[in-house]
Amino acid sequence: MEQNTVENKNDFSQNWVSSSRFLFYVTIFCTLAFVLGGCYKLYQHRYPGKPEVAVPESTLYNPKYK
Repeated sequence: MEQNTVENKNDFSQNWVSSSRFLFYVTIFCTLAFVLGGCYKLYQHRYPGKPEVAVPESTLYNPKYK
């Protein structure tokens, strides 16, 4: 019985240079996606602004007493 095998030049596990390049680009893409996603979530939950707070006149810088 004769077995015919065909060598695959594009195999991920056989070519160390192309596989490390691929993993490098995947790592960069995942890191960039994670950072941009975090920035977007922080932007969505940002502080809405200064609320109007009633301040008693006796606690102002120049207090007004009755």
